[in-house]
Amino acid sequence: MAILGLYNYWIFIVLMMCGFYVVISSGNLVKKLVGLNIFQTSVFILYISMGKIIGGTAPIIVDRAVVYSNPMPHVLILTAIVVGIATTSLGLALVVRINEAYGTIEEDEIHAQDREEAL
Repeated sequence: MAILGLYNYWIFIVLMMCGFYVVISSGNLVKKLVGLNIFQTSVFILYISMGKIIGGTAPIIVDRAVVYSNPMPHVLILTAIVVGIATTSLGLALVVRINEAYGTIEEDEIHAQDREEAL
């Protein structure tokens, strides 16, 4: 039953594989961005769950505290969330420009138009 105790790691694995599947299976650029966000969120869950220690307290020196939790993963994830939002907004802006240029956001149709123009 020790496997069930690590449910946060199972959630990480399921979310990561779902996000990866969406990225590789879909030709729609917006769906690919959503898949990347799901993948990214799973990595956030992994880092946050590794930073928490059962019974640990904040790293403030107190006479009663024996075990401390590491705050560094949480701080890094806050930074990663900001970077993720900026990356997602840039990706969506690029999708809008691609839609204006090609009239579609489907990857196959964009490649087909590029091949036609090359001939």
